[in-house]
Amino acid sequence: MTTTSMVQPKFLTNGDQLGVVAVGFSGGQCKPGVDAAPSALIANGLLTQLQEELGYNLFHDDTVHSYKELLPSRDPDFRGMKNPLAVSAVTKKLSEQVYAHAKEGRTVLTLGGDHSIAIGTISGTAKATRERLGREMAVIWVDAHTDINTPEGSGSGNVHGMPVAFLAGLAKEAREDIFGWIKAEHMISLRKLVYIGLRDVDRAEKQILRDHHIKAFSMHDIDRHGIGRVMEMALGYIGNDTPIHLSFDVDALDPMWAPSTGTPVRGGLTLREGDFIAECVHETGCMIAMDLVEVNPTLDPGVNDLGAHETVRAGCSLVRCALGESLL
Repeated sequence: MTTTSMVQPKFLTNGDQLGVVAVGFSGGQCKPGVDAAPSALIANGLLTQLQEELGYNLFHDDTVHSYKELLPSRDPDFRGMKNPLAVSAVTKKLSEQVYAHAKEGRTVLTLGGDHSIAIGTISGTAKATRERLGREMAVIWVDAHTDINTPEGSGSGNVHGMPVAFLAGLAKEAREDIFGWIKAEHMISLRKLVYIGLRDVDRAEKQILRDHHIKAFSMHDIDRHGIGRVMEMALGYIGNDTPIHLSFDVDALDPMWAPSTGTPVRGGLTLREGDFIAECVHETGCMIAMDLVEVNPTLDPGVNDLGAHETVRAGCSLVRCALGESLL
């Protein structure tokens, strides 16, 4: 069966193959329930749709990984970070899992989990991309938040607000068991990072964006230019010769469309705008990996779990669009 997409991938040797990693991990923040997201997305038919409707050959171990065997009995705060040993151990293992798929030249889809898992997913694809193609990749981070706090700059200590800082080398730690495993081959360049959908950015994070001239499109920019022009500018900045890892936090969507998430912020993207971002990234032929994170079916589920159901449906839609589903 052939994929329904007419887009030819530029950087994948096995474009019809999809490596799937399901991550039931919530340790990067303090609200339980986000670990249930992969099972909810799969139960909603996502993987079946990708296989039967979009024609992907799935490589998945049929497991939602909780990584309980990696979690320490004690996990005291370190440099203000909560659960540092657990998040480091899980993301290191996840990095290896994603790398194993990415080095085969297939697209990698990771279903989270909170956004701390991006330390694992992005480091894994970055390493594989350097080895396989001899180049750096770009990251498009779609989120209400920048998640670029350093441990010392974080108000909460939740690591899901820090992954970009660790991936870009703004936060470093020598201890191997607390992100010291992140080496040069795992890291990204801030010059190849683009944010879309921002609207809740800490003061320290704003300073980081300014100091490092990071390309960022807030909801103000989307209001001013429209999502079409914003995507033209974002993709123009990256260029058409760079592999792209798309990391999509469902809280980029307005709570009207995705209420069941840990840190909802009003005034966000419509579902159609979110789908459009995913469609545009797919149309470049440059996407090599995608994360979908922060769906939490237990939060704000609504009457008869309608809110949770709508959030899961929205997440499935974003993934399908990024992997080639089109309106016509």
